[in-house]
Amino acid sequence: MSIISSRALRSLRACPKCSVISNSRILSAVGPRMISRANSTISPRSIKPYVPKSGRKAHHGPRAKITHDIQDLSPALENQKVVVAGWLFSQRRASENLHFFTIRSSTSSVQLVSRLKDASQELMEWPLESVVLVEGTVQGRKQKAKGASAPVDEVEIDLSKITLLNPADAQLPFYPNRPEIANEDLRNHHRYLDLRRAELAENLKTRSKVAHIVRNYLHDNGFTEVETPILLNSSPEGAREFLVPTRTPSSDGSPRFYALPQSPQQPKQLLIASGAIPRYYQIAKCFRDEDGRKDRQPEFTQIDLEMAFVDGSAPNAAIAKDGSAGMRSTWAIGGSQVREIIEGLVKKIWKDIKGVDLEGWFRVMPYDVAMDVYGSDKPDTRFEMYTLPIGYYPTLSDASLDKILLDQSPSTVEFMIVPSHQAEGLDIPSLAKSSQFIDYIKITDKNIYTWQNESVLTAPIGLEQDKTLPAGVRPGDVVWVSRRKKIAEGGWTHLGRLRVQISEILSSKGLLQLPTQPHFLWITQFPLFTLADEDKAQLSKGRYASTHHPFTSPMWEDLEDLKKGKVDGVRGQHYDLVLNGQEIGGGSVRIHDAELQEWVMKEVLQLDDEEIGRFDHLLKALRCGAPPHGGIALGFDRLVSILCETKSIREVIAFPKSGTSGIDPVFRSPSISSDEVLKEYGLTSLKGLQKQEVKEEEVEEIEEKEKDKAVVKEKIVEEDGKIKKSEKVLREEQEKEVEVNEKERIVVEEK
Repeated sequence: MSIISSRALRSLRACPKCSVISNSRILSAVGPRMISRANSTISPRSIKPYVPKSGRKAHHGPRAKITHDIQDLSPALENQKVVVAGWLFSQRRASENLHFFTIRSSTSSVQLVSRLKDASQELMEWPLESVVLVEGTVQGRKQKAKGASAPVDEVEIDLSKITLLNPADAQLPFYPNRPEIANEDLRNHHRYLDLRRAELAENLKTRSKVAHIVRNYLHDNGFTEVETPILLNSSPEGAREFLVPTRTPSSDGSPRFYALPQSPQQPKQLLIASGAIPRYYQIAKCFRDEDGRKDRQPEFTQIDLEMAFVDGSAPNAAIAKDGSAGMRSTWAIGGSQVREIIEGLVKKIWKDIKGVDLEGWFRVMPYDVAMDVYGSDKPDTRFEMYTLPIGYYPTLSDASLDKILLDQSPSTVEFMIVPSHQAEGLDIPSLAKSSQFIDYIKITDKNIYTWQNESVLTAPIGLEQDKTLPAGVRPGDVVWVSRRKKIAEGGWTHLGRLRVQISEILSSKGLLQLPTQPHFLWITQFPLFTLADEDKAQLSKGRYASTHHPFTSPMWEDLEDLKKGKVDGVRGQHYDLVLNGQEIGGGSVRIHDAELQEWVMKEVLQLDDEEIGRFDHLLKALRCGAPPHGGIALGFDRLVSILCETKSIREVIAFPKSGTSGIDPVFRSPSISSDEVLKEYGLTSLKGLQKQEVKEEEVEEIEEKEKDKAVVKEKIVEEDGKIKKSEKVLREEQEKEVEVNEKERIVVEEK
């Protein structure tokens, strides 16, 4: 801050108009605090001297320069002097003249041997997790550390000097890197301490490596990284959005909001429409106001990309070396260029991170097949357990099969068989109680061919089995049955959910061994529109919702049905990438025809003019000559979580939100803003609104009382008037009577 002379300061005090300072040089030299002090008679309070509470001081000033990271220590450095830094992890006294300590970094640890009596005694009193600087000589360990796997585990440091850089508190909430791990809530509140755990530190490093691989791979394949806006306009295209208020109201005084993007969908389509960026990518932050789950939180990261001139229909089948059609023939939609890029990227990641070569093309499965066979649109294909329509039961008689084929009802029964050796490890009654929509039959020697008559779901159909065929089940097996719609919808059937639940139980008990090789699978040909998406029910309000989003192109084979309004059977050029039963990405070929896009929004999705107006910029861009295009987004958090083999994406995010409520336990967000702050944005808190309503009620009550008082007063006045009038009449009558009496008296006297 500039220094002002005492003369100038006195001139300011002497100025009769203290609110106006004409000398600009003085004004620029004097800060607000100096002016305030100049006009104030209050002297600053005295400042207490700094005294460390614990008696141990953090180190300030010169110190030895670090020569090595702990992880770089090895037998090759034996007898060399080194300087390393880390956190004090353990303390052990072997004798009065011999102590052992361990310090660690985020990746490694090393043992210290101290023969310095005074230093050792002091070091034994330092709190664990204190930050220290160690100087000493590298020596080979006489006895290797347990579980030694790195060169640093073969050496120790003969301590010559140790400096306390920063003492930790004597008692911490918990101690990371201990066998007993604190509960998740406590660790999340002190995430900065929990991140010292080697597992979490390694997860974040893996995340960084994956991001590096992604950028290099996409750059080498002609993609341009472009940052898209975070503050956008709200649009009815998916789940609930987060809104950001502004201090600039509209002309009528209504508050205005930005919306945080659920994905960069519209910006990236505009980039492709511009022609400037034929191949775009971004590791993008996205936001959805949804309840948290183990694989979902309000803010997440995705690998987002878009490509111009992708196919709009199935590519020509590739010919294998043996002359047969290659795996690409199963890709019956457009966007094959996106598929090739993503499969190449995933293979590169698995090779560099896991050391695994993924060979061949990933499997492709249409949506309706996935729902019929696995009861899920993201099936885990690592184990054999199938959910099939009852018509697929292998020993049904021809008459029963004809009955099922001729059945015109909209629903059917699906079945799933759990073999006896696995059924023995399940609590069948408890599983049955978990859903009111499923039933089960235990197979014995007597009901192998008649079990269908023992369930309330299959008995009414009147099915029979052909006993000349080998039985489809064995004694000890359990057959699960449930009813579902013939034309599959949504993401799960009842048995599809049960299938996953059973696999988790069997895996935990060692009754189901899942292969270590990853099972990648593309799910394609989803219904273009749906009425069964719970996540979109709030926005769709009973109308059709896009299964993916409003910009997904229909399969060209179904385009004419779409134009005729037959939307139920229209399939979209939408593709999801599934890994071991988890969706890790999804994308589609986009509608590049502005007229078709506007018609879909208006007629099929029934968006009103105001809702369609929010997409006006996109429709205009399509009218300017946008090329056919398509893209995809991979869930970056989920992908890294699978690579790190964690149970939740929160284990690969530095500062995650809580599981269900979406609260940040470290930064304590979201938080409450004061009424004064809200007022700037034209907003009122519900609490303030309630107070206002209470005040209005009180005012109304007072006004009512005042009205009542006025009415009473009016009545009193009226009664007073009546009384006064009566008194006047009475007086007049009395006066007349007196007058009459007086006249009569005079007459009598005269007589």
